[in-house]
Amino acid sequence: MIIAIDGPAASGKGTLGKRLADHLGFAHLDTGLLYRAVAAVLLARGIPLSDREAAARAAESLDVSHLDAPDLRGAAMGEAASVISAYQPVRDALLAFQRQFGRQEPGAVLDGRDIGTVVCPDADVKLFITARPEERARRRHLELLRRGEDVAYETILADIRRRDERDMTRPTAPLKAAADAITLDTTNLDADAAFRAALAIIDGKLRKS
Repeated sequence: MIIAIDGPAASGKGTLGKRLADHLGFAHLDTGLLYRAVAAVLLARGIPLSDREAAARAAESLDVSHLDAPDLRGAAMGEAASVISAYQPVRDALLAFQRQFGRQEPGAVLDGRDIGTVVCPDADVKLFITARPEERARRRHLELLRRGEDVAYETILADIRRRDERDMTRPTAPLKAAADAITLDTTNLDADAAFRAALAIIDGKLRKS
């Protein structure tokens, strides 16, 4: 069984995806970390993010055993990942791994920006998680403060709006809800309420199948 979760930056899809996977006993993959890891390779080697060929080579040889590295979670790495994720060769290089991950038994939860539309178009359940930019910026601001990163709220909000624009307008796998996805707006939901709502959607989909 595959559960695809898509949505913009800081919408809560990663936290929700992990919690659903833990509850269901499924594997979980935050696909955004793959792109952050590729960007981290380029930055560590002093290669400009604009070097598409180098980004593709880094994606093809990516070591996925270090996706839990703390340095991948920062705001700067998120911005860098948003840049290289627009490169088709990078997405092509990572696609096979994501699809293979989704075939695990008894199931897998994958979250990202093109899971329901490109990576796993035949997923059993597709969720599109969103929230107002101001709320997403507030959440990200608190998250970064807890990690000791002192970034102004206004800077984060501008970054989120810039990433939304880039993700939604890129020609390669643009961010959008799949035609058969169910949209869940978490603007006024805390983590527990979002989890309950998502679980109810999943249960409802399974009962109809």
